[in-house]
Amino acid sequence: MYLVCINRLSLIIEKNITSRKVKNLRLLIGGSSSFFFHLKEFSDTLKKLGVESKLVFDADYSDGFPSRKIRNWFQTSKKFTKLIDDFKPDAIFVDRQRHFGVAALKANIPLFVFLRGNYWYEMYWNKTTIYKSFPKRIALWQWDKMAKEIFTGATAILPICKHLEKITNKHLPDKTTNVSYEGINPSRWYHVEGMKLKHPCVGLLQVSNWWGKAHEMLILKKVLERMPNVHFYWAGDGPLRERVLSELNKYDNFHWLGMLQYPDKVREYLSEIDVYALVTGMDLASLSLKEAQLMKKPVIATNIGGNPEMMVDGKTGFLVEKDNPEHLIEKLTLLLEDKKLGKKMGNDGHQFVKETFNLEVVAKNFIKIVESHLKRK
Repeated sequence: MYLVCINRLSLIIEKNITSRKVKNLRLLIGGSSSFFFHLKEFSDTLKKLGVESKLVFDADYSDGFPSRKIRNWFQTSKKFTKLIDDFKPDAIFVDRQRHFGVAALKANIPLFVFLRGNYWYEMYWNKTTIYKSFPKRIALWQWDKMAKEIFTGATAILPICKHLEKITNKHLPDKTTNVSYEGINPSRWYHVEGMKLKHPCVGLLQVSNWWGKAHEMLILKKVLERMPNVHFYWAGDGPLRERVLSELNKYDNFHWLGMLQYPDKVREYLSEIDVYALVTGMDLASLSLKEAQLMKKPVIATNIGGNPEMMVDGKTGFLVEKDNPEHLIEKLTLLLEDKKLGKKMGNDGHQFVKETFNLEVVAKNFIKIVESHLKRK
């Protein structure tokens, strides 16, 4: 009995110590502009859990060549130094490999790197497609140099899914990794009226920023031909937009909507579509795949990368094989014809994402990761 009481007391003391450490944790987040909205929600959730979190746009405090703004090539470290002196972070979190991360390493502050994509695969495609000119090659070389420095010096790398962790471990076998999913706020995703589309319709919501990812959309040519009465809407943009549109705009049942204002217009779009499809050559933790499920839409995604982790095949939708338009046609036809099945999958998808990727669940896991590494310091 005495030993039981002692053990219980130890657990209580340990729990209280952990709670105090979480409350005392000061985390500086240097975020990219593309995902600033989501990082703001993440930072706010951390604050609710007791972390003193400060989010800044990384390039405002540390930038340089090859920044798109030439005046930033000659930026000094004064703003970054003042930021550190004023906030005094215990750790720094970044979601891309740029100057802010390098500055954090120079300041000798524990750095946690959120890895959103397959860096090495993307680098290969960038070299062989849109970064072939000499000036762009120089920029790519500099970005790669910074990334390698950041990967080497980081306290831990946090891949966005298990699939990416395996890839990261292969390329960086001596580096500590911890999977950290990207959270989502379910309360933002609810049905609204506004956008009007032709039905039956399939919605795609994705960017075309590198060819290894975007080229899979071209299998839609056969799908569009075989399903002439179904309308396909693509909401998205990117440097490879014209390469995709030059092939798909030939079909009357294909419609490009461009980029939609986030999150309001995206919410309208997802409210209106019948089925969501992620037709991609590579994706790891697509936000739109999670958002569509929260909107209670049945989903279809290419069986690649982290997609099997972001949905449940056969329950919240279907995974289809890459380069297989026949498989895509089969599953689309099934969902468009069987409304009862589509509704059930939509409801199951909503529950799955709400339970698995809720911001609070993800933030608590992130805090545990950071705390465990800081204890070793």
